[in-house]
Amino acid sequence: MNKYKKLAFNTIIFAVGSFGSKILVILLTSLYTSYIPPSEMGIKEMLETTALFLQPIFTFALQEYLIRFGLDKNYDKREVFTTSAVITTLGFAAVAAIVPFLRFIPFLSSINGYSMLLILYTCISSLRMLCAQFVRSRDMVKLFSLDGILATLSLFVFNYVFIAVLGWGVKGFMLAVILSDLSSSIFLFGLAGLKNFLHVKFFKKSLAKEMMKFALPLIPTIVMWTVTSLSDRIFITCMKSTKAELGLDAAGLYGVANKIPNLISMVSTIFFQAWNMSAITENESSDRSSFYEKVYGAYESVLFITAGGLMLFIKPITNLLINSDKFVEYGKVYMYTPVLIIAVVFMALNQFLGGIYTATKHTLNSFTTSATACGVNLLLNFILIPELGIQGAALATFFSYFLCFWVRIIDARYYIPFRFNGIISALDTGLLFVMSVVIISAPKGWVIWLAVIFCVIAVMNFKPMMETVKKVIKRG
Repeated sequence: MNKYKKLAFNTIIFAVGSFGSKILVILLTSLYTSYIPPSEMGIKEMLETTALFLQPIFTFALQEYLIRFGLDKNYDKREVFTTSAVITTLGFAAVAAIVPFLRFIPFLSSINGYSMLLILYTCISSLRMLCAQFVRSRDMVKLFSLDGILATLSLFVFNYVFIAVLGWGVKGFMLAVILSDLSSSIFLFGLAGLKNFLHVKFFKKSLAKEMMKFALPLIPTIVMWTVTSLSDRIFITCMKSTKAELGLDAAGLYGVANKIPNLISMVSTIFFQAWNMSAITENESSDRSSFYEKVYGAYESVLFITAGGLMLFIKPITNLLINSDKFVEYGKVYMYTPVLIIAVVFMALNQFLGGIYTATKHTLNSFTTSATACGVNLLLNFILIPELGIQGAALATFFSYFLCFWVRIIDARYYIPFRFNGIISALDTGLLFVMSVVIISAPKGWVIWLAVIFCVIAVMNFKPMMETVKKVIKRG
């Protein structure tokens, strides 16, 4: 199987395992908006983001080093898994010690009363990540995908019981995630025979040091992406303004608005799971530059076409996924989604380029580029949110991801050179912004305008997408 077919095969397997499950997760948004008011939704979003902030710090970027070393044939998989498990377990102890003190931080006061659930949420989520990423590093993609389906089905059931039936709100959501992740961990540990890879004799201190050296620059990188998301919510919750609606309710609306762009994130995550494996295994190949060029071109095209299609149908999609019958405030979130959709496109492109740093072990560059984006986001949040409210947060997020993209597309190609059409990329971005203005202003015949612009984006991106499809189909 040639490298293109291998990438396509893995992508299809991950899509089969992830698409249905991710659709269920998105449909949970309707459940949440039916039973959780905007103010409590703000607390839910803050807890989720805080867990995402804590996890890479106290597991030492587990998701990055485990797949990198697990796929490398130069390392014993038993040593990789056991050493990773030891590092993760030490992280659990640190999380348990730190989380109770978070409630004393003023801008995290809203999570007071959730300390124990937050500890369990973070630790059990890390345990599932340990098992799932190791299964993926063993190329057991079918089992990995099956677990994704089963885990999401259990998450849906637990959420329905705890929130819709028992009315436990945010606490019900936290318990649903904890139980779903725990069930997934047990399932993977048993079916993949992970006990055969876990023993104290397989722990290697030297490997632990090597993993940590590799992961050290990635920890602030991952954390800063989370800070970008967390800071939006903190600024919206804590800042005061006479020009825009801010506070916990607004933070809740912003969190819901982010659910629609997650449809693009769903597509990119499915692809990236397969791409990350190919990037590492093909790192030493003689034609890797051509490989990157074709794959990147198709990936970028799919993202822009998907973003345009999502904007074209933004109102019916919002009405389908978000229930505003009980809490009418949710009815206006579609106004904030267009800019967030464009931001997610560039987040996905940054993820692709970050894979170059991981494959070539230039993780310090990943840190510096992310630091730049994080700094820009914080500055723009401070300037734009008091003036534009939720829309200001969306613009700040976009500009930070956009800047990071242009820094990375220049820097990353020093390590793996490949051709990139910056003019087409800029035109695509401009057209998406025109669609955003049309959606927000809603002029006469605005749907027709959206359809015309979408057709232009589709035509511009059709050729690079089809070139890679031909590579996949061609026998190699």
